[in-house]
Amino acid sequence: MDLKQICGGLKKASALLALQTAAQKNAALKSVIDSLNKNRASILAANKNDVDRSRANGMSEPLIDRLSLDDKRLDAICQAVQIVIDHTDPIGTVEGGWDTPKGLQIKRVRVPLGVVAIIYESRPNVTVDAFCLAYKSGNAILLRGSSSALESNKAICKAIKEGLAACDCGVADAVELLESQSHDDVDAILNARGLIDVVLPRGGNKLIQSVVQNARVPVIETGSGVCHLYVDDQGDLDMALNIAENAKIQRPGVCNAIEAILVNKNILDKFLARLEERFKGRVVLHADESCYKPLMESAQKSGRASCVVAATADNYGYEFLDYECVVKCVDDVDDAIEYINSHNTKHSECIVTNNRERARAFQNKVDAACVYVNASTRFTDGSEFGFGAELGISTQKLHIRGPMGLEALTTTKYLIDGDGQIRG
Repeated sequence: MDLKQICGGLKKASALLALQTAAQKNAALKSVIDSLNKNRASILAANKNDVDRSRANGMSEPLIDRLSLDDKRLDAICQAVQIVIDHTDPIGTVEGGWDTPKGLQIKRVRVPLGVVAIIYESRPNVTVDAFCLAYKSGNAILLRGSSSALESNKAICKAIKEGLAACDCGVADAVELLESQSHDDVDAILNARGLIDVVLPRGGNKLIQSVVQNARVPVIETGSGVCHLYVDDQGDLDMALNIAENAKIQRPGVCNAIEAILVNKNILDKFLARLEERFKGRVVLHADESCYKPLMESAQKSGRASCVVAATADNYGYEFLDYECVVKCVDDVDDAIEYINSHNTKHSECIVTNNRERARAFQNKVDAACVYVNASTRFTDGSEFGFGAELGISTQKLHIRGPMGLEALTTTKYLIDGDGQIRG
């Protein structure tokens, strides 16, 4: 891999993109949608090869689900690109302006970052999401996906390039897929100061921490999802059961699924029996000492005792990405907040309560990008937030936090006009 050559081409492409109008970029993205639809059969065939190979290699079914594409998911991918097209182009937006006492006219305007690299695992939809957000915001992008999705990513990237080439104003060199799966190439990206302006890791905790700890280029840190649901003793238990089922079971292999359910001690017996009944053995419950007995009693009555196990120390703060979940007793909302802040990954947290004071305390004190009251953490997603596509969920506090849309790949610069002023 000649990273210098690849990034040199991306740098030239980003310079061209930075000068394009919103109409030109939108026309190119519409052409990409047409190309994705035109190449639908080859994309799905490539994805089937990835899925078959990964399943044969023992990948868990929740992770297979993250990897898999079908017509419905391809439709959603194309719809996400259309939403990005419909969004206002942030580039060139004047964020502020003023005149100084010396007569200088100062404007702060939004501009692209330049060349972006994203290192991500599975989920081939990220290939399109990252590309279209980068393109619309005037950035060139280097894609480095995982080996499990390589064939899918190659087919998708080929379709993207064909779409850009088919449009008169398209910049086909603004996207490159790194097909090599050597870890040396990842190290080269992380050390490419002067070639890459920012790198984003998107995947599990191991990948993210490797990038954060080893990168010499700026990083926008996305987070693995150790998300919690706290069920308050003044909460609607039917609502809590619905949210728990959705947030854990709908898609357990994604980062906004919950990995722990915290239950107020005053409703332990009443709620846990209903929780075990609602899950019906679909989830292995790692119960702390207080929760184990009521859960096991309910499970034994229904013949599901094997789905309740005693929690171990390494279960707390762990991202299962599977049909497994910690269940823990807490004294009150403050105890829940303290536990969450010491075990979460700053992603998404939820409280179910009808007590407004407790709800606001939870939202104010929990340290996370997204904090919910009476709603599933599964809504932490660019499409659900109205962004269309997303680059990931930023869990850091500088520059951007939460689902990352178009503005996440921009910065600002100052434009100053004068008429010969010099500083005395």
